[in-house]
Amino acid sequence: MSLFQPTPGSENLSDRTRPLADRMRPRTLDEFVGQEDLVAPGKPLRTQIERDDIGSLIFWGPPGTGKTTLAQIIARMTKADFIEFSAVLAGIKEIKQVMADAERARQYGTRTIVFIDEIHRFNKAQQDAFLPHVEKGNIRLIGATTENPSFEIIGALLSRSRVYVLKHLTEEQIVQLLRRALEDNERGLGAMQLRASDESLKKIAAYSSGDARSAYNVLEVAATLARGAAGKEVGAEITDAVIHDALQKRVLLYDKAGEEHYNLISALHKSVRNSDPDASLYWLGRMLEAGEDPLYIARRVVRMAVEDIGLAEPNALSLCMAARDAVDFIGMPEGNLALAQAVVYLAIAPKSNALYTAYGEVQQDVESTAAEPVPLHLRNAPTSLMKGLGYGKDYQYAHNLESKVADMQCLPDNLKDRTYYHPTNEGVEKRIRERLEEIKRRREKS
Repeated sequence: MSLFQPTPGSENLSDRTRPLADRMRPRTLDEFVGQEDLVAPGKPLRTQIERDDIGSLIFWGPPGTGKTTLAQIIARMTKADFIEFSAVLAGIKEIKQVMADAERARQYGTRTIVFIDEIHRFNKAQQDAFLPHVEKGNIRLIGATTENPSFEIIGALLSRSRVYVLKHLTEEQIVQLLRRALEDNERGLGAMQLRASDESLKKIAAYSSGDARSAYNVLEVAATLARGAAGKEVGAEITDAVIHDALQKRVLLYDKAGEEHYNLISALHKSVRNSDPDASLYWLGRMLEAGEDPLYIARRVVRMAVEDIGLAEPNALSLCMAARDAVDFIGMPEGNLALAQAVVYLAIAPKSNALYTAYGEVQQDVESTAAEPVPLHLRNAPTSLMKGLGYGKDYQYAHNLESKVADMQCLPDNLKDRTYYHPTNEGVEKRIRERLEEIKRRREKS
């Protein structure tokens, strides 16, 4: 790894041994598709590049949205040396060597862009190694990450960089890229004179989930299959059947330890809370089909039952526990339906967060008020000494009372008038509210 590497774009892009996605990589901002809010004329990133005033950048976005491509275009437009690090392979030794080379190059008037793919995989010590060279201006750092930089990149480096968020490409943009690849004679598949309808290309776009690299890979496989099926090298058609064979099984964007994991469980929880069974089923399916641990989902579903339904529908907790047991007992994929049943039940159940709110207020009082002793009348008196000290004195046994409710203080003195639980008028809680009002009347009568 050194400074003396080919400038991005100087490679032989027509080399047919290279993947189609690499050959079709845009060389200029005008060729770049997507991210118009960043690179369209007059937009912030494009303005920075054209003024040659980029500083250090972090590109945050899903795979196949142009993070590496943008870094290479920036290096080409600003006439800077381009060094690409892989966070998986590089260590401190390699980083220090390249930083020393960059410092020497700067003395001769050469600027260096260091591009770090998957920068979130660098540990703190590795990220720290770049910091002094960013501060001195020896390098311009461009990092690419699929993870939230707020959590994965050290604060000192993040504060010296500008973060740009890249979005999934739309289906129309993916189709545009695929059509360009089919027609490009120099770098693409134009020499094969392949035929493909817009509907067929839309099918590839839909299955790529906004990932241009994935779409190119499918198109390349489909081209090979189409030529084989037609028995000719030129003029074959990429049919729906060919695309079906090329796609095999869709790969969903998901990282069980990353932000997408939390985004999807959040979407599931909030859809349940909003009583939307269709959205709830969809987000559940997204997680399960991407390979999420079903017992993790089961635990979160149980949490939804007690946080958002509570006593408005007490059976919700039992059903969710049964779904968890079913997943554990029969395994997957059969357990999917048990989770689906629980999720739909929660979505259509009456909602109440009264218990959740009540316990939160209890926690706050436990933390912020004096832990007063248990009132004497609520204490047991198993010995004569304890009885002599007043333990259990004036305790009223509710079962001996006609009303079954004693007018007796059960909270400590500093919280005696506190009310935590306020049942709603939803589901069973409506009956609970009526029962509490009856208890209050009986207590006052006592």
